[in-house]
Amino acid sequence: MQTIAENILNVTLLEPKQKHPTIFIKFDQLAKGESLTLFNDHDPKPLYDQLLGERGNIFSWEYLEEGPDWWKVRISKHVKGVMEETLGQIAAKDLRKAQVFKKYGLDFCCGGKKTVKDACIEKGLDVVTIEQELQRADTLPSSRPIPYTDWSLEFLADYIVYTHHSYIKKTLPDIVAFSEKVMQVHGNHHPELVRIHQLVDEINEELTNHLLKEENILFPYIKALDSAKDNKLPLQSVPFRTVQSPISVMEMEHELVGSNLEEIRQLSNNYLLPQDACASYSLLYRMLNEFEDDLHLHIHLENNILFPKALEAENNLN
Repeated sequence: MQTIAENILNVTLLEPKQKHPTIFIKFDQLAKGESLTLFNDHDPKPLYDQLLGERGNIFSWEYLEEGPDWWKVRISKHVKGVMEETLGQIAAKDLRKAQVFKKYGLDFCCGGKKTVKDACIEKGLDVVTIEQELQRADTLPSSRPIPYTDWSLEFLADYIVYTHHSYIKKTLPDIVAFSEKVMQVHGNHHPELVRIHQLVDEINEELTNHLLKEENILFPYIKALDSAKDNKLPLQSVPFRTVQSPISVMEMEHELVGSNLEEIRQLSNNYLLPQDACASYSLLYRMLNEFEDDLHLHIHLENNILFPKALEAENNLN
């Protein structure tokens, strides 16, 4: 009986010692962009690990059926010259998948330039599990998505200022005040609150200067790029050799703030309130949790959408 037809391989019909060698031969024969579908009577996860170790990050792995009697997996070889999408690119296309990243602590904003595989290896997570959840996210219902990627540079920059910058300016002073108050009242019994207050102060100082630089220097230049592109005119003034320079500074500052918030989350045990927590303690942790959520989206819009589009617009003008 034929075991292979139209790039479909029934692995159960092969002798055990011939299974992996046969699959590797068929995979190596695939052209870029082609797929091989496997049928098996158990989860072929060990094959994934071996294929990744021996062939590298040149394929995608998709479960089409998952037991209990049969497993069906499609293995696709990447198209030459097309890099695997990064966390940031995936989140930019579908924010439902950002919820998967958040669930597993995968940073799609500051760390958004990593591939899913690289980020999972760094965190010690099972890549196949994450990829399965990302595939399932496609089937989840969602409200009408906000078309961030379709907006002009000017509109997106203004949206970030009016929505996220305004939120920071309104909320951060209260977080600073409550972190100091809670530290003074509960710091003796919960010494981590001293470090949390210090981290909040650092975030406040960093973001205060950061927002000024974006609103007064970087964003006006990005909006000028947008205008020059639309009107097919040269830029009137160029404050730096390339927009990459201030973007690199902003991304570095994003990473510093993100690192502080990650440390706060660890110190607070994911904002788990102790038994002696008062109302102010509870409010502080709720505000910090909400602040972190907002900042993740804020940085995502800049690092993964606004900044790449600004670089592309500048390159097109040159």
